[in-house]
Amino acid sequence: MGSEARLRRDFIRAAAVAVLLLAGMVADLRPAWFGIPVDAHGHGDPRVMRWLWAIEGLLTLPILLGPGRSFFVSAWSQFLRRSSNMDTLIALGTGVAWLYSTAVVLFHERLPRGTMPYYDAAGIVIALVLFGQWLEARARGRTTEALEALSRLQVKAVRVRRGEHEQELAAEDVRVSDVVVVRPGERLPVDGVVIEGGSHVDESMLTGEPLPVGKRVGDRVFGGTLNREGLLAFRATQVGAETALARIADAVRRAQASRPPIARLVDKVSRVFVPAVMIVAILTFMGWYSLGGELKLLYGLVTAASVLLIACPCALGLATPMSLTVGLGRMAEAGILVRNGQALETAASLDVLCLDKTGTLTEGRPRLTEVVALREVATAELLRVAAAAEAGSEHPLAAAIVEGARERGVSVARAAAFEAVAGRGVRASLNGVLILVGRRDFVTGEAATPLDVQAERLSAEGRTLAWISRDGNLLGFAAIGDPLRPEAGEAVRRLRRLGLRVVLLSGDAPSTAAAVAREVGIEDVRAGLLPEQKLDAIRRLQAEGRKVGMAGDGINDAPALAQADVGFAIGGGADAAIAAADVTLLGGRLLPLPAAILASRRTLRNIRQNLVGAFAYNVVAIVIATGALVPWLGTKALLSPLVAGAAMSLSSVTVVSNALRLRHAEIRA
Repeated sequence: MGSEARLRRDFIRAAAVAVLLLAGMVADLRPAWFGIPVDAHGHGDPRVMRWLWAIEGLLTLPILLGPGRSFFVSAWSQFLRRSSNMDTLIALGTGVAWLYSTAVVLFHERLPRGTMPYYDAAGIVIALVLFGQWLEARARGRTTEALEALSRLQVKAVRVRRGEHEQELAAEDVRVSDVVVVRPGERLPVDGVVIEGGSHVDESMLTGEPLPVGKRVGDRVFGGTLNREGLLAFRATQVGAETALARIADAVRRAQASRPPIARLVDKVSRVFVPAVMIVAILTFMGWYSLGGELKLLYGLVTAASVLLIACPCALGLATPMSLTVGLGRMAEAGILVRNGQALETAASLDVLCLDKTGTLTEGRPRLTEVVALREVATAELLRVAAAAEAGSEHPLAAAIVEGARERGVSVARAAAFEAVAGRGVRASLNGVLILVGRRDFVTGEAATPLDVQAERLSAEGRTLAWISRDGNLLGFAAIGDPLRPEAGEAVRRLRRLGLRVVLLSGDAPSTAAAVAREVGIEDVRAGLLPEQKLDAIRRLQAEGRKVGMAGDGINDAPALAQADVGFAIGGGADAAIAAADVTLLGGRLLPLPAAILASRRTLRNIRQNLVGAFAYNVVAIVIATGALVPWLGTKALLSPLVAGAAMSLSSVTVVSNALRLRHAEIRA
């Protein structure tokens, strides 16, 4: 039986008895309502009351020895280790209340008239504490529901193409490099790369993005996502525990079990707080026993038990794990995967964020961006000629021209007599006519052209130009670039609104990096950097006393990601980058980057609110429980152990409720 189910069962058992104890408490206070004879002062007949109290004591024992047994076992274990914890206070408080009440029953005739037991406090406090723990476990369960759902999305039967035939296999029998076939409406069983077909895939369970994502040959796909339309065949690249979904669920579970540095404060406070409370309880008993008059023993025991119960720092213990669990779960739902609690706390304090260019601010693959033709040449004709010549090449720039032509509705034929000239371009024959595509000096020589001004402008913006000629006559050129992600400029603006200094670290040429920086609004640009130089740039910023984050997606970013105080990997990038990072932004989107920092800040602020509130609450409550207000308010200011236990549980419920606010927090920066 899981923790939540066990706590729910224990709480129900304790609550059922607690209801009977509440009825007994009412009978103690208003015996006449239950037909018990009373004296002139309203006190019930001693003989009847003692029998009633004895029944209450017997009813309380099953709570203490059943659902409450864990508190006493834990307290004893701590005692043997010469230590203490929250369970120590609960065990002492409820144990003292029960022993005191039993002494009242046994020696009632020797005690002052009106002395009553507090069995109800012992039983009801256990029920209240279990209720708080059940709420915590329930909240934890809710925050990880989405993650558990991810791990349950594993497809049982998989259609695999081996040779010329398709066969159905169990998911665990799929191997890396198998060709998996998925029909419309089916979930993808493993991760892979599309080799045939096209479709739109619902990746919302992975990235939090509600719109289906278009997939075509060469695109990565992920297990657990839903194929909306079209037949997809893809080659498996990760299976079993190596799939993205399995790694996400495992990573978040480990992160939620981790402890951020701020949690050490709670450990230090608890180590001092619990012994201090026990000393206060002893001093309170001694003070009341010395100054309490006729009811000195009664007042001493009641106030000591109240101090022990109300001081239980359950809320302090809940403050960090509850906020951390809820915050990490909320971030995971938004496609932000945090490795551990320390990364979350550090991300909240960043003041500099370094960004890679290629694959981070840009899409990371060459695309045809502009086509510039001489006036007498149609753009479509230029593209038809260029694509035909490049169709036989495997170069990324050639692929960008061919793909760009198809996107613009140009039919692509394959030229004959294809020849690649290393470092310069390609030479091909189309319908017996010589076609040249490549560098300017390869296609036109050194002669000036009418397109030089446009060519210089596009080159300054970081475009690579492929010049095209036919039968020795210049047709124009195609500009190929790595386009910005549509959200890049907005992401940078949001980062700056969060007070972060944004730095561009790029291995690209200074002119290209400067053009991208201008477009997205980054002023600090450092270009032409090798991987080790990016690493040095991070170290120099850290030497200035800065808390530095680094976002990247390539293998060359891995050293800088590892060196940064927090590394952010753009999901869909190189596995080495993701492995080196502390935070992974799933789905290859950039807007979750400022959202991750904002969510980290809100989670850390929530933890601090809980810690300060819980500690202040406990301090004030202890002062009241000692009876410090009696000189001004009289004995009405004394708290019974029952009220003290309820107040203690209320602080835990408050902490849980405050942490749960993070589930509904808007994390858009």
